[in-house]
Amino acid sequence: MDPSKVSIFKTYDKPKGQGGSGSFATFMIIGPVCFFLGMLFSSFPYDYPLLWTSEITPDAYYDQLETHLKFLHASPPIIPRILHIAISIGFIGFFIKLFKPSEANLLFDGASLVLYVIGVVVYITNIVKGLRIVTLGMYGVPEGSTEVAIGREDSLRVMAASNTILALVLVGVLVLQAGQWYAERKEQDEITKFEKEQGEKTIAKGQKNGGHVTRASSKKKQ
Repeated sequence: MDPSKVSIFKTYDKPKGQGGSGSFATFMIIGPVCFFLGMLFSSFPYDYPLLWTSEITPDAYYDQLETHLKFLHASPPIIPRILHIAISIGFIGFFIKLFKPSEANLLFDGASLVLYVIGVVVYITNIVKGLRIVTLGMYGVPEGSTEVAIGREDSLRVMAASNTILALVLVGVLVLQAGQWYAERKEQDEITKFEKEQGEKTIAKGQKNGGHVTRASSKKKQ
């Protein structure tokens, strides 16, 4: 039974190099993801004292971190625009690869898109919102009746944890893209091996039939 008929989503057999791990759309995904990971790595020295050490964080450090986050939030409009353009490039790459998808596109690119969306949600709900709270200095003030108010230290720790979660999600996207490349490479090696074996069998069968024809013609001459 054809797996494409059993699947909920219709799949297509794409030509080699189209929509696969070596396509330009893949680089449209990997490029922004690596760009975001670089940004998160630059924030790691600020997040390390909040999450990754058992030593008591001095109050002066929170003041320095607040100053850094306020400066980051007050950056010129061109900075967030470049960031949003990079996010859009990643989505465009996913949409290109998932147009008339193959089975590999549904498995690897579909899961990568889910992780990418999760990363965008974390960015909007935690990081952007946290930057606004730090800029306004409105710690401990719930924005709605269903939200729990947290203090300054916990708010900064939540932002640091959000950076870590976002980094793990983006690494997951890279792992899935690398997995797609590996799966396609193994599939191509198996196809090449199968075609080689079939060619050898065809040559051997042709030589065998040629030997029978030669023997038959020699008997007729006798």
